[in-house]
Amino acid sequence: MVHLSLRQEESQRTISRNLYGHFSEHLGRCIYEGLWVGEDSPIPNTDGIRNDVLEALRKVSVPVLRWPGGCFADEYHWKDGIGPKEGRPRMINNNWGGVEENNHFGTHEFLRLCELIGAEPYISGNVGSGTVHEMQQWVEYMTFDGTSPMADWRKANGREEPWKLKYFGIGNENWGCGGNMRPAYYADLYRHYATYVRNYSGNEVYKIACGASEHDYHWTEVLMREAGRFMQGLSLHYYTIPTGNWHDKGRATGFDASEWFSTLKKTLFMEELIVKHSAIMDQYDPDKKVGLLVDEWGTWYNVEPGTNPGFLYQQNTMRDALVAGINLNIFHQHCDRVTMANIAQIVNVLQALILTEGEQMLLTPTYHVFDMYKVHQDNTLLALEFDNPTYTFGEEEIPQLSASASMDSQGNIHISVCNLSHDTSAELQCNLGDLVRTQVTGRMLCGDALDAHNTFAEPHQVQPVRYEGARLEQGLLSFALPAASVVVITLT
Repeated sequence: MVHLSLRQEESQRTISRNLYGHFSEHLGRCIYEGLWVGEDSPIPNTDGIRNDVLEALRKVSVPVLRWPGGCFADEYHWKDGIGPKEGRPRMINNNWGGVEENNHFGTHEFLRLCELIGAEPYISGNVGSGTVHEMQQWVEYMTFDGTSPMADWRKANGREEPWKLKYFGIGNENWGCGGNMRPAYYADLYRHYATYVRNYSGNEVYKIACGASEHDYHWTEVLMREAGRFMQGLSLHYYTIPTGNWHDKGRATGFDASEWFSTLKKTLFMEELIVKHSAIMDQYDPDKKVGLLVDEWGTWYNVEPGTNPGFLYQQNTMRDALVAGINLNIFHQHCDRVTMANIAQIVNVLQALILTEGEQMLLTPTYHVFDMYKVHQDNTLLALEFDNPTYTFGEEEIPQLSASASMDSQGNIHISVCNLSHDTSAELQCNLGDLVRTQVTGRMLCGDALDAHNTFAEPHQVQPVRYEGARLEQGLLSFALPAASVVVITLT
């Protein structure tokens, strides 16, 4: 029996809804076929954006969506993606498969998508191959409410009122595909470009600097020291790769228990990364005015056999569901510094929430975790303390459970727990202390195999079910978790 205790924190930290953010890049079939089919498509759509995907994204309460990349962002020239579609120039997507990009999905289409799903747009600007003037004009085009060449051009293209744009990233992965820069060089470039990302017409831009890859703590040190006072956010990218080998990342399905274990162990490394990068940020920003944005995270496997290796299309199983639940629980615990996170990516790429094939669409196990966990958005974090049992595999061990808890504005308590063990269930008992409630409900996600997943032939193999295993007695909550499962319990 695992004994837990629940209490309110004195600090009253808030789990920002932006921790449930998403990422959409011009990569593979994420934008084209996944989100955008065009106004003339036989697939039902609204202004060219497919309706089944819109409905699914509304249901999961997408708070913020990042676009156009990714590596694509630092080769993207925004003026190519506006105006009549037949006049938009074509380009080669050099980063992802060398395919042709027709620029039919551009600024207007992206911001329309955000309006349709109720998400805040997060746009990544081009530092790698763009110019300061180009970036300044893009922000002016989107946000200036007045008379200027850019505002007049926006109006001529059908948008009279400016958009509200809060989040703007100044470059992406500039240590790699965004220019192979050294941190001191990028810090100076960031300061230069950020100067010209202006606040027009009452719109206040939250400026985000390109942060580190994984454990590059030197990058964080230099950026905070040289440019910290010019930014509101600093990004961090970390992908879970089961093998740790970029050339052979492992299979998305058909894996064994050792790969299950190694995947979850590498996922837990997110905690160490956040703690160590946060400690550096604390030295320069003790008041935590600069947010840490984990704006690319998720699993990365070998692509599905027979698919374009540059499209990064992979299946999504219960293993990915556990990865999602673990990461979200970690983000909750560090919500004083981590203010946004964006899973990669939203449709048809890497750890996607949604897969499409022609007119067909399915929801992945990762989607269902986001749907179950959305009850935490904008809640007050609660302290959940327990002695975590050990999950042992061979000579290695990790914690068996990942958990977090929050209280919403109506006083309802939500507890999310992941059982990482592939073969051992867990019995839990939680002392509610002063947080006693009278009713308990829940939802559970599990599968009949470690690689249980949904296919277009069987799209409902893995989906949440009503959880009946929890009971309340004299201030104690008791419940059991099957092996390899995710449970969210609500106390009212």
